Amino acid sequence: MKYLIVGLGNMGAEYDNTRHNIGFAVIDHLAGEAEFEHESHGDLTKIKHKGRTLYLLKPSTYMNLSGKAVRYWVQKLKVQASNMLVIVDDINLDLGAIRLRGKGSHGGHNGLKDIEEKLQTNSYNRLRIGIGSEFGRGQQVDYVLGEWTDEERKELPDIIKASAAAVKDYTTMGLKRAMDVHNRKA
Repeated sequence: MKYLIVGLGNMGAEYDNTRHNIGFAVIDHLAGEAEFEHESHGDLTKIKHKGRTLYLLKPSTYMNLSGKAVRYWVQKLKVQASNMLVIVDDINLDLGAIRLRGKGSHGGHNGLKDIEEKLQTNSYNRLRIGIGSEFGRGQQVDYVLGEWTDEERKELPDIIKASAAAVKDYTTMGLKRAMDVHNRKA
């Protein structure tokens, strides 16, 4: 059985340690020592986990055009929507909270909005990772594109590890059971 696991983020060194790139961080953690190949619309590698093949994708289309890469790779790999999971940052969740969902609104997230538009559905699996909302009015863009604070950086390894475990369990347990196990508050 094969899965497409997509971590949303922005390519480029200036985005490496930003809140918006938590999806890339989880993908990197899952990949471990696996080498990424620069492919059309993103960096891709594959790993094996308990008899499953996980294709790990970091789209190169930038966050707001993530749907282009997702649509391309879903079609190229012939992956069913039920076997695709998108990992994304969420300002509506406290730092460290994680939520697996099988469908839902984009919640104002431009990456999810573009995926929904390109796939013509909001019925795809997603793992939302809370990055908090410690910003003032009109400062949302600066916050999500900002680097982690020293305090946040201390919590990041545990958040990434918990998120990666949720992804692996999703592929082996299925969405419902993985939701029961992993959906938690920070």
